[in-house]
Amino acid sequence: MTKHYLKALILVMISTLLFSCAAQQVQTTKTLFNPYDFKADQYEPKVNNFMVILDSSNSMNYYYQGQTKYTFAKDIVNRMNQTLPDLDVMGALRTFGYVAYYTTGPKPDLTYGVTQYTRAGLEKALKTIPNAGGNSPLASAIDAASGDLKSVQGSIALIIVSDGQDMDNAPVPAAKKMKSLYGEKLCIYTILVGDDPAGKDLLDQVSQAGQCGFSVSADSIASPSGMTDFVKKAFFAKVAKPLDSDGDGVYDNLDKCPNTPAGVKVDSKGCPLDTDGDGVYDYLDKCPGTPKGAKVNAQGCWILGGILFDTDKSDIKSGFYPELDAVVTVLNKNSDLKVEIQGHTDNVGKAAYNMKLSENRANAVMGYLVQKGIDSNRLSAKGLGLTQPIASNDTPEGRAQNRRVELTPIP
Repeated sequence: MTKHYLKALILVMISTLLFSCAAQQVQTTKTLFNPYDFKADQYEPKVNNFMVILDSSNSMNYYYQGQTKYTFAKDIVNRMNQTLPDLDVMGALRTFGYVAYYTTGPKPDLTYGVTQYTRAGLEKALKTIPNAGGNSPLASAIDAASGDLKSVQGSIALIIVSDGQDMDNAPVPAAKKMKSLYGEKLCIYTILVGDDPAGKDLLDQVSQAGQCGFSVSADSIASPSGMTDFVKKAFFAKVAKPLDSDGDGVYDNLDKCPNTPAGVKVDSKGCPLDTDGDGVYDYLDKCPGTPKGAKVNAQGCWILGGILFDTDKSDIKSGFYPELDAVVTVLNKNSDLKVEIQGHTDNVGKAAYNMKLSENRANAVMGYLVQKGIDSNRLSAKGLGLTQPIASNDTPEGRAQNRRVELTPIP
């Protein structure tokens, strides 16, 4: 009889131990949480300080959706911590409800802060807080928070995570008292863990006492998108995005070159790129790669702008020598540079004649450059006749612009 009794007792003890281990496993199992990449550049912080008040009273040991409410509550705070971007704010964590074995009353506990917030610091504090137990002195925790934050500067977000159970109405006047102390600097946010209607009603009243916060359920913010939305609303204000009227990626208030055509690459000031530095934007430059110091026309081509030939003439007058000497200077500064000298005409006369005339003009310029010491191997001459006008041939002014010589760098 005694043997059977002992066997039965041992079986009961083993069963109890196995059940306890299984329950512990359920309690500590957490859902994998991958926080969203919060685009903080689109927002600006609206708080300078925050404090989390975490309910660690006995009612938080009850199970909810496969885990204790206390485990769920700590996980919610941890998810908030993971979602927050790097912030220059003061942070704190206070718990309430735990009763040490040698005490007879509630023990609200400042577990973290008030200190410069870091993600690692708050995470460490969450790992070291004691198990849940005792009664639910939320009002005492709110009063204690008022004292904790008395020396901070700027706005405050008070975040209360609780099931709202086993409490009287005392937290509401405590919240109102704290609001009267801090005024517009304080907003109160409550997060309901569980689904107790009375607890929800109490936490709603507490957040309403803050006048600028709100209440949510832990279920609604447990997902990455839900937590990101909570963090945005509690910690940040949306930045009014400046206009970028031309769509070049530079806001109008910083754009030195408004109305840039669509698709044109711009610099940090919103101006189109000018890679060769000739003063003509790349998207308009018909002759990219012009050497530094070269004189260019509106198309970005190296041109002997002062040397315009008389009709039917290819000789260079002495008054235009300074223009050619400037070309010599550029070529001497760029000893590896080779150029093609291109002669052009207006449309007066036959095409074949103009082709020959343009060749003569190009050769006249080449001869001058060689005479000034430029190696002929770096130069070539080509006539293009009337085929490439840059202005209208219908006016004397336009025809004068077309009677020109251009220099094009070649490999």
